[in-house]
Amino acid sequence: MERKNKMQNVSFRSVGEFLEYLPAEERVIVDVLRKLILDTLPGIEERLSFNVPFYRMKKDICFIWPASILWGKKKTYEGVRLGFSYGHVLQDEIGYLNKGNRKQVSWRDFGDAKEVDRDLIRMYLYEAISIHS
Repeated sequence: MERKNKMQNVSFRSVGEFLEYLPAEERVIVDVLRKLILDTLPGIEERLSFNVPFYRMKKDICFIWPASILWGKKKTYEGVRLGFSYGHVLQDEIGYLNKGNRKQVSWRDFGDAKEVDRDLIRMYLYEAISIHS
């Protein structure tokens, strides 16, 4: 692990290093979400940005942000956040995704891997990728 930056508590050189750092309960959720994203969108690029995995084709599609990777000095949620970079354009009539006070990004937080609705997440992933094709 490299030195920390001012806004985050860690700095990773690779996704593998990021994964090794995670607490066990977050790692299980991250593994489920990563597999779902990589299986659903073959050819998607996985890269670290802000010390968490972001997924992109032509543009950023989504990201996985565990609560243990802080932005700032305190935890603002528990579990693992799956965020959509352009969530504001996704159809979300059921209100599954949160927007908070963000104008563009939307997300869903998971406290347990059992909470991940694979079919619903797949639907959001397909829609997100179709917007940027």
